[in-house]
Amino acid sequence: MATMGFQISGTGITTQYIMPDKTLTRKVKPNVLTANFGDGYQQRIAYGNNSLEETFSTAFTNRPKAEADDITKFFELKKGVTAFTFGYPDENASTTDSSGNKVTEIKVVCDDWDTTFVNVDVYSVKASFRKVYEP
Repeated sequence: MATMGFQISGTGITTQYIMPDKTLTRKVKPNVLTANFGDGYQQRIAYGNNSLEETFSTAFTNRPKAEADDITKFFELKKGVTAFTFGYPDENASTTDSSGNKVTEIKVVCDDWDTTFVNVDVYSVKASFRKVYEP
């Protein structure tokens, strides 16, 4: 069953599903080859088999210190190389989560993240995910 967010594993602290804040942003950019001609005429063609680049800006705001530590440790273990499964809301999806929300699951890598220390027991984490095309 599809689940929104991602599952933390391998941190040695906890194994749980982490849901991003509702401010999740999905950006899609097509890879297009363009040929421009002198009279303003233009030809375009999709470049590559997987010609849509997808990135996600996620935030995990005001989380307990232990949860924020788990999130950042998970990203550190993946090192921006190892993909993990990420589910996001998608009304066109054919799968649903346990609450009946339509969810699409994809493979992503975390390209970068940062931590804000709100106070002693509360941290916020922001991260960028990039969709990868692999099994």
